[in-house]
Amino acid sequence: MTSQAPLAPAGPRKFADPDVTATGEPRASVALSRPRTLWFNTGTLCNIACKACYIESSPSNDRLVYITTAEVERFLDEAADLGWPLEEVGFTGGEPFLNPEAPAMIGAALSRGHDVLVLTNAMRPMMRPAVQAALRALIAAHGARLTFRVSLDHPEPGPHDAERGAGAFASSLEGLRWLRDAGARIAVAGRLWDEEEPALRARFAALFAAERLPVDAADPAACVLFPEMDARADVPEITTACWGILGKRPEEVMCASSRMVVRRRGAARASVAACTLLPYDPAFDLGESLAEASAPVKLNHPHCAKFCVLGGASCSA
Repeated sequence: MTSQAPLAPAGPRKFADPDVTATGEPRASVALSRPRTLWFNTGTLCNIACKACYIESSPSNDRLVYITTAEVERFLDEAADLGWPLEEVGFTGGEPFLNPEAPAMIGAALSRGHDVLVLTNAMRPMMRPAVQAALRALIAAHGARLTFRVSLDHPEPGPHDAERGAGAFASSLEGLRWLRDAGARIAVAGRLWDEEEPALRARFAALFAAERLPVDAADPAACVLFPEMDARADVPEITTACWGILGKRPEEVMCASSRMVVRRRGAARASVAACTLLPYDPAFDLGESLAEASAPVKLNHPHCAKFCVLGGASCSA
């Protein structure tokens, strides 16, 4: 009987060591050089369950519970005390308008003079009469300082509904029309779908023109097209040498300019995550205050590489 050769030992795993890559090189990190955006996750509950939601929002996912207006005000006060030069306050979810305090939170940020960006699917939660009345008042009072970025994965209903459910495209388009008629400043967030970006933008432009939506499809801040995200994909790790190789600077990466406040289920207090894309990973929880959260972020996740450094994307305006 022949003996079987021993298996070769498995090599180091990627994204396992916060300081060193699988090849033994020093991992890149990003300092908080200019904190211009403070995000608040209003909670992970959503009225729909998308197939590829990076945060796994759904009608049953409450891993991040509803944040309150008082918590938002506490962190905004701390940002002011720290002298953070905030240019923008963002609200994301889940679907923000499922949180009953969403209009009050938005108002709290606007009343302090911040520009506000709200990420929404513009579906039924936003279209409730009480929410509409509150939003009309905010739009009238604050005008262009309040932007609603509506998720519209594709300019055609087929791909969008395949991701978000039958009828989702029509529902979001109805919400976009309501925002248009209310005089709101609108942006749209789509996906690249492995398509040629100029052609996709041209199709978005045709949709916006047909619907009389005041969105410039050629403006990457008004029509944001995000790269595809798959945490299972094999992506390279970012080393300190990559900045020079790629011709990029750490200051260009999202975590150099933003943090996100979350309230995890069962937690006594809200805390600060390094990134909007990684709200569950304890390695990216930076503490219960903005002062603690000013520490550098080690790029130890596939999203850091594919979405931010190589993809060049940002959730901010």
